[in-house]
Amino acid sequence: MHITLSPVRLDETLTASLTGDVLTLNGQPFDFTQLPEGGTLPADAIASEWIVGPVSRINGELRLTLRLPYISDGSHFAPEPIHVTEDGPIPLPLDPEPEPEVIEEPVVEEGVIEA
Repeated sequence: MHITLSPVRLDETLTASLTGDVLTLNGQPFDFTQLPEGGTLPADAIASEWIVGPVSRINGELRLTLRLPYISDGSHFAPEPIHVTEDGPIPLPLDPEPEPEVIEEPVVEEGVIEA
């Protein structure tokens, strides 16, 4: 399965797992077993707020786009697509930690007192 991620500012979480052609998002299964080779299912035909583009089967592989929630303000991370080759939980990239603010301490030379 090839998953493209579309980051969206949301105070929600997303969990994903795969079993064969069944993608489970936050506990809700979506079975794409019947999607034929070369077939495409439009996003509006899928009852999921997480799937934001068509689902296609190309060369035997399912391809789709998921909304990826992030919570930080002003985050502009662009995660790489995920290629899933095994059943099980799908590790989704986390919202990157904000860069720590660096506060420079004044340098005090030995024996010198600054006023």
